[in-house]
Amino acid sequence: MTWPGHSVLQVPVPPLEAFVRGRHAHYDPAWVSADPAFVHAHVTALGPWLADPGPADLAVVGEVAAALAPFDVVLERVATFPNGIVHLLPEPDGPFRELTTRLAEAFPQCPPYAGEFAPVPHLTLDLASAEVTEASIRELLGDLVPATCRATSLDLAWYEADGCRLLHRWPLGG
Repeated sequence: MTWPGHSVLQVPVPPLEAFVRGRHAHYDPAWVSADPAFVHAHVTALGPWLADPGPADLAVVGEVAAALAPFDVVLERVATFPNGIVHLLPEPDGPFRELTTRLAEAFPQCPPYAGEFAPVPHLTLDLASAEVTEASIRELLGDLVPATCRATSLDLAWYEADGCRLLHRWPLGG
């Protein structure tokens, strides 16, 4: 699922950044960001989002982010979606679901995953293949999981080949 030249509202997961960035570098270096503030390891809150948000749109996202306090999350359980996306499931997932619901209500023209998939909070790790399985990914992750993280911000990220970058960051809880 790729929407060329699109923005995403996402919650960074820094403890898994090196792993996720490494998977991008292995498969498609064009999607590795040169922006040091960009976080590849994330849980999507709403995407694709607006291609050209205005100040009022950014203010609404800021209000949504301010209304949700920072929260702790553990990522340990590896799973695979029917489309082959191997991912980690955050526990608890309630704060992510709440964030997605609030953002989708504020921006009904931007349904989660363009309405193609149900919004299930997850951190994408890889794509299943003959060589890539849940077991092989667990082995690659090694002692990186369980990964414990405090979600403290919501990022507006821009995705395109050779142009991934952070556009804005809001603190959770204001």
